[in-house]
Amino acid sequence: MSIWEYANPVKFMRVSGAVLPWLVATAVICTTGGVAWGFLTPEDYRQGSTVKIVFLHVPAAMMAINIWVMMLVASLIWLIRRHHVSALAAKAAAPVGAVMTLIALATGAIWGQPMWGTWWEWDPRLTSFLILLLFYIGYIALWSSIEDADSAADLTGVLCLVGSVFALLSRYAVMFWNQGLHQGASLSVAEGERMSAVYRYPLYLSMLGFLLLFLALVLIRTRTEIRRRRLAALQAREMRG
Repeated sequence: MSIWEYANPVKFMRVSGAVLPWLVATAVICTTGGVAWGFLTPEDYRQGSTVKIVFLHVPAAMMAINIWVMMLVASLIWLIRRHHVSALAAKAAAPVGAVMTLIALATGAIWGQPMWGTWWEWDPRLTSFLILLLFYIGYIALWSSIEDADSAADLTGVLCLVGSVFALLSRYAVMFWNQGLHQGASLSVAEGERMSAVYRYPLYLSMLGFLLLFLALVLIRTRTEIRRRRLAALQAREMRG
């Protein structure tokens, strides 16, 4: 069985419909469980209770970047193989990615104010995240402004390629530039830099929850886009008839 079989809208709707209830339930359990567990952890000896925002900030920032990567892959599949489901999946993922980026920026500001003494700093990672948010907004606006779906998918696919530069910068800005207030990676495999297990395990659960929540939302939105396209095709057929 080839993975490309799932690019068929009929098969995609059937399989996603069967998976979706289980995915939604698991996403809700993991997200709420991870965040609740995190907020019950003890205060950090340096950052106090403000450290607990990590259980929202890190998963949201992780998804903000990875959703754009998913959109890039889906757009490349559309540009190369012309599978409509992949284009619709990229379109469906964009608003979710924009919300995740907003959450990351907002929670970062709330976390940064008591740590840095300012709500905002033109730090390399913060700036690249802000630009990434603008690319999300531009991507959504471009889809909405073009009536022909295939042309919109082509142009947004190209925009996605360009925006991927800032997705990478958002992930690796701390490594590229030494200046800036933003700390390094919250999770590290290096000895002496690893987060305490008290915070690490609930953070893992929260990250899993955000990932599953994203997958559930993308499936729901992609199914809605497929139905919307079917309805438009039926209306066009009736008008011709």
